[in-house]
Amino acid sequence: MLLCVCIVWLLSSQQSSARPLSAVLQNQATFDAVDKLSELAQDVEAANNNNTSVRLITGKVRFSPDHHLDENRQICCLHANILDYYLVNVLHNQSFYSMMPHLKSNLARISQDLDQQGCNITHYHDHSNAVEFREKIIKMQGQRGIMKAIGEINILFSYLQNYCVQM
Repeated sequence: MLLCVCIVWLLSSQQSSARPLSAVLQNQATFDAVDKLSELAQDVEAANNNNTSVRLITGKVRFSPDHHLDENRQICCLHANILDYYLVNVLHNQSFYSMMPHLKSNLARISQDLDQQGCNITHYHDHSNAVEFREKIIKMQGQRGIMKAIGEINILFSYLQNYCVQM
């Protein structure tokens, strides 16, 4: 976990001249809420003796070289697609976290902002990373997959912070 935080800090410090495509991505309260939610879900997973070694959100993103968008924008839009999946399928009935309504509102705002900035979220629905993510959740069956996904929401948020920027 500490390694993940260090990598995120390093990446974000290298892009200090970059402007986020959504102001909510730089909101410290949203970052803290995402981090706390992730921590709570990981605690639930550990208490249920679930296998925590499986990663839903992969670090390897594959794109064809002839895409018209730059690589950052592609990675941003792919993760915006995954965020949309979270909003519709993962977070919709979750209420175990007191800040959930506010957090869902902020995450929906990020999705809306990215859409307005030109991220065609549905275009990435069939991308191999998005398909793999959805298949892993389905394979975990029910609440276990949902909790695993919530436990990784901090990883998703970090990708959005790092790649959804305008240079």
